[in-house]
Amino acid sequence: MVIVSPLDIPALVSRLTFCVSDLSKAHSSLRLQLNPSKTEFIWFGTRCKLSKISPAHLSLSLDSSTIPCSTVVRDLGVLLDSELTMKQHISKVTSISRICYYRLRRLCQIRNYVSREIMIQLVMSLVISRMDYCNSLLVSLPASTLAPLQRVQNTAARLILGLSSLT
Repeated sequence: MVIVSPLDIPALVSRLTFCVSDLSKAHSSLRLQLNPSKTEFIWFGTRCKLSKISPAHLSLSLDSSTIPCSTVVRDLGVLLDSELTMKQHISKVTSISRICYYRLRRLCQIRNYVSREIMIQLVMSLVISRMDYCNSLLVSLPASTLAPLQRVQNTAARLILGLSSLT
């Protein structure tokens, strides 16, 4: 990630286009091909700063194709939006939370048949590990953004401790 002023954007786009083109040539020498339909780039910044970017700089030209600027990109399974609010990623993890709730309900059915230590291992491996991936990216986000994840963790804790229902 490079911090630039709006005046530096044309030079940066030119440099980025050159780098992608060079990468494409290097791959072609290895009989690999860069797929422009799967190649993405994104500008990060505040809404105000992003609005100052000229429409001409919202795409890269690569050979005969154009790579449009994305508002959300995925890197190692993490969804990054242009304002770095992480709302897209939280939304994805929240959809995972439905799976987590399903697994917690299933584990609740066997809670009387296994020890607390086994229940902890099951909850950690089947539920918490799904939510924990790249959780360090969520530091300093507002509590309202993190609330869905916190609810799953609270439910998991209630299951392990044998407290009230899971609903």
